[in-house]
Amino acid sequence: MKAVLKYARITPRKLRLVADMIRGKKIDEALNILKYSPRRGAYFLIKLLNSAIANATSGTSNVNSDLLYVKEIMVSPGSIMKRWRAAPRGRGMPIKKRTAHAVIMLGQKAEKQKETRKKTAKAPATPKIAPSDLPAPTQSGEKSEVKA
Repeated sequence: MKAVLKYARITPRKLRLVADMIRGKKIDEALNILKYSPRRGAYFLIKLLNSAIANATSGTSNVNSDLLYVKEIMVSPGSIMKRWRAAPRGRGMPIKKRTAHAVIMLGQKAEKQKETRKKTAKAPATPKIAPSDLPAPTQSGEKSEVKA
């Protein structure tokens, strides 16, 4: 359940910023984050995530798409196209047009099952004293007796 994007014409640093936003999220939540993200890298990752979802749900695999989440997403640098720009005094300044590769892996979370926990034995509660068992207020110097 993985998909690969190669030679995307965006720098890996910019694509990594968007990838960090969806790492570990459920696929519907990740798609919403990418859909409303203003970053350009979201366009590439939407295509990649949709491809991974299609790979997971098609074929003979028995996968519930509601339980899928972004298990792993990696962005690595691709090849660099080198261009030259005119500079003062007849020189040329290099321009590096970077590309990126991205790999996304989807995982399936286990269905939540109700677990019956054994109740642990609690410490016995301290006995409560009724107001009638309390000693009556005394004047200074007198001793009071406590009912047993």
